[in-house]
Amino acid sequence: MEVKIGVQHAPRELVFETDETAENVEKLVTEAVASGGVLAITDSKHRKVMVSASKIAYVEIGGGVAGQVGFRS
Repeated sequence: MEVKIGVQHAPRELVFETDETAENVEKLVTEAVASGGVLAITDSKHRKVMVSASKIAYVEIGGGVAGQVGFRS
């Protein structure tokens, strides 16, 4: 699933794929914003994406995979 995170004062958004469910991503975002801590999500390549909750402008969950072009082996 694709996740887009808009970061305040950053010209580009963070866009990555994760194996998390939409419900779990929403829960992680809600908890991070409520606590004022850090949002940490593991992407589909097992890298951790971390953003200070106070700098999150928006989060878009879902979509994205329909237009991908490439080859898999």
